[in-house]
Amino acid sequence: MTRSTLAVLCLCGALTTAAAEDWPQWMGPNRDSTWREQGIARSIPEGGLPVAWRREVGLGYAGPAVADGRVYLVDYVKESGDVSNNPGTRDKLTGNERTLCLDAKSGELVWERSVPRKYDLSYPTGPRCTPTVDGDRVYTLGAMGHLECLSTKDGSVLWSKSFTEDYSAKVPIWGFACHPLVHGDHLFCLVGGEGSVAVAFDKRTGKEVWRALSAREPGYCPPTMIEQGGREVLLIWHPSALNGLDPATGKVHWSVPLKPSYGMSITAPRKSGDLLYVSAIGNVAAAIELNDDGTKAKVLWEGTPRTGVFCSNSTPFVEEGVVYGCDVESSQLMAVKLSDGERLWKTYEATGAERGVRHGTVFYVKQGDRFWMFNDRGDLILARLTAEKYEELGRMHVLDPTNPVFGRKVVWSHPAFAEKAIFVRNDEELVRLDASAQRGE
Repeated sequence: MTRSTLAVLCLCGALTTAAAEDWPQWMGPNRDSTWREQGIARSIPEGGLPVAWRREVGLGYAGPAVADGRVYLVDYVKESGDVSNNPGTRDKLTGNERTLCLDAKSGELVWERSVPRKYDLSYPTGPRCTPTVDGDRVYTLGAMGHLECLSTKDGSVLWSKSFTEDYSAKVPIWGFACHPLVHGDHLFCLVGGEGSVAVAFDKRTGKEVWRALSAREPGYCPPTMIEQGGREVLLIWHPSALNGLDPATGKVHWSVPLKPSYGMSITAPRKSGDLLYVSAIGNVAAAIELNDDGTKAKVLWEGTPRTGVFCSNSTPFVEEGVVYGCDVESSQLMAVKLSDGERLWKTYEATGAERGVRHGTVFYVKQGDRFWMFNDRGDLILARLTAEKYEELGRMHVLDPTNPVFGRKVVWSHPAFAEKAIFVRNDEELVRLDASAQRGE
């Protein structure tokens, strides 16, 4: 092996390692809620993980994204209007939607893009969608349907779309919340409007590649890419059905009726083997069996009041035939058999909720043989989840909940896990925690 060949191999290895340390979009590099970095702490010390920095931010449900040494976050700086958080009432606000680019090490501002936006929606506390970073571009989707492709260098606008103006889409009562998906040369979005529930854009130019599907409303479920029968299939779940599409053309391969209450198709379908697990509010849960050529799907079983787990605010995690998820009605974390929906265990410990509280939420990310979990009370938890039990290994309070819903305050934002650190936000600040392993761990 020549010295030049060795240098190239070392460089490739370094680049691969660097890429693995990023969290460039919602739920991680592969959207599978898995943190693959090594050298991560195996416990939470008594005084908690060290806080590297705190940065003041505005309102928002959107989580941070971390790529190439920078943190990207979208928020809303309110100027006027009142937030009632009444699920059936739209609140009117004036203010600015912002995209912030921060230095990941220091939290210092690199650049900012701020645009005046009027909000007219329920739960108007800022943007919902985590930025999606792809190379030298970052894609953002605002709560009122403004899609922008920005330069990561300086935040300049490379192209933009308005879902309401360009597609005659109606703003969903809880805003546009489907995290855009970059895959290959395409950017996939749930838009709305006649024949355009799903739209594929050229990620470089913003030109429409195809549009597909009609429904009363688009829902809130992010587009999801899976492999079925040796081919790629794009999953689009609107409030009437779960659909499998050809990502190149938008052709619908299959469609399975699945109707959550209030149009709340939110959580991403999770695939394990030839099964998908899909769940929502309204006692909607199903295991969908996929055929082996990518052209068909059917319901294997549906949840009942005693089977399945009905997830709403956070997407469940599926591993070794077990579904781990937060039940929207009881606020309990549950373990459920994927094969038939049998409940294996349930606990209030992770959410800290009391009996009778609904929408208790935990975001969970697998790292090695354990899970890092962030609940809506602002607690970071380290735990083992198995078919047998929930085993908590440590906990620390990171942020105070700031958003009042259902008579209590919550923080509903998915953290980012990158650079051996954990990035968490509420409606007031963004925090970086040092999660690197200490000597002896």
